[in-house]
Amino acid sequence: MATTKHKVAGLLAALMVAIAPMASADPVAAPAGWVAQQAPGYYRFRLGDFKVTVLSDGTASRDLPTIMSKPAEVRKAFGASHQALPVELSINCYLIDTGAHRILVDTGAGELFGTAGGQLVANMRAAGYQPEDIDTVLLTHIHGDHSGRLSIGGQRVFPNAVVHVDQRDSNYWLSPAAEARAPANRKTTFRQSHQTVDPYVDAGKLQAFDGATELLPGVRSLPLPGHTPGLSGYLVESRGERLLLWGDIVHAAEVQFRDPTVSVEYDVAPAEAIASRRKILRDAARQGYLVGSAHISFPGLGHVKAERVGYSWVPAPYSVSLK
Repeated sequence: MATTKHKVAGLLAALMVAIAPMASADPVAAPAGWVAQQAPGYYRFRLGDFKVTVLSDGTASRDLPTIMSKPAEVRKAFGASHQALPVELSINCYLIDTGAHRILVDTGAGELFGTAGGQLVANMRAAGYQPEDIDTVLLTHIHGDHSGRLSIGGQRVFPNAVVHVDQRDSNYWLSPAAEARAPANRKTTFRQSHQTVDPYVDAGKLQAFDGATELLPGVRSLPLPGHTPGLSGYLVESRGERLLLWGDIVHAAEVQFRDPTVSVEYDVAPAEAIASRRKILRDAARQGYLVGSAHISFPGLGHVKAERVGYSWVPAPYSVSLK
């Protein structure tokens, strides 16, 4: 018995020596071999006969109370949701493979946001697609984080693609007269618009449409003006399944579903943007179609639920298979 006790005591002593360095280690130090970067950001699912791939362009950090109306309400909503500010807003793009077409909805920020964003093409390649595979680009609107990757260094990133955007956006953001009249805080967007969109204009690859339009079989535009003059959603439908890609209708899910009257300083016409948000939230809640959002946390897929006050966001369940 004494021998057994000595053996047990010896084993315990050895164990304490072994774990001592672990206990005294810095609890926030990165493990050996740790890479401080996420895995490639893409997520696939089926919509009827279509294959849809959500592509992350990365995130952009924003101190939302400083750029949104009702800042006290915004801070309260984020606090109640246990979300720290500034918050990283996802930049989500959507690739729809219909079999006949490969359609990219929005292109991310490209090189315009520095180290924020710019990951679209790398994630596209990781998902099995090349920029040359894209034959159609649909812009929800012309803003740096949606049209920024169209061109890099004056060269078209998607050389085989025709770019579609509502004519109200191209008429505004590509207009020298509109730029001359614009307030100082919008001058950068005009410059970036020319930098990224003009190469497609010069190549005859920009096609502007007018409001609600069937652009391709199973894909039609839906006017949602206000954030920009020609903000468009795209309703994608196959075999009765529907997906609405609504661009910048919502920047902050924590507050704008409950209170759609909270606007963001990037809105060209805030009152019109609020009216569009109210209308499409009501429609999405009533009809129950799937929504893909540009800035709700990746992959930004879910449904809108009507509540006693406002609405709520119900994230779509994660799926490991393409059914």
